[in-house]
Amino acid sequence: MNTYERLQEEACEDGIEVVDYTFESDRIKGLYCDGVVAIKKDMDSTQKACTLAEEMGHHHTSVGKIIDMESAQNRKQERQARLWAYNKQIGLQGLIRAYEAGCQNRYEVAEYLEVTNEFLAECIECYRQKYGVGTTVDNYYIMFIPYLAVGKIE
Repeated sequence: MNTYERLQEEACEDGIEVVDYTFESDRIKGLYCDGVVAIKKDMDSTQKACTLAEEMGHHHTSVGKIIDMESAQNRKQERQARLWAYNKQIGLQGLIRAYEAGCQNRYEVAEYLEVTNEFLAECIECYRQKYGVGTTVDNYYIMFIPYLAVGKIE
């Protein structure tokens, strides 16, 4: 079972219906509304998983219609949904697991965690904004500036 299939199963358990959909705009990858997530049909399973995670984030964190990104409140809700997705799909522990698995660069980390390179880059930027230069988790230091690096603290 791949990550997308696991997320679909979890969505179902959370009462979220997931449907494949052909959007008229190429810019739209997914939409959430009233317990239904529409996922762009012609994406690979990794792209679909990243999109589904974000739309599940909207289910868990957003209230109301937040399409208009001119509103500061809507942008805040969008960020919360994305943070939920980043924590779900990657998380600080995921970065540590990738380090322990021997991943040497972002591309290997993304492949190991079954996320797109773009999703990982956005996650790292979000974590950089949240944690600054870096943060300590258990016996590891995760550095976000100038680039992603994980090291074990002896």
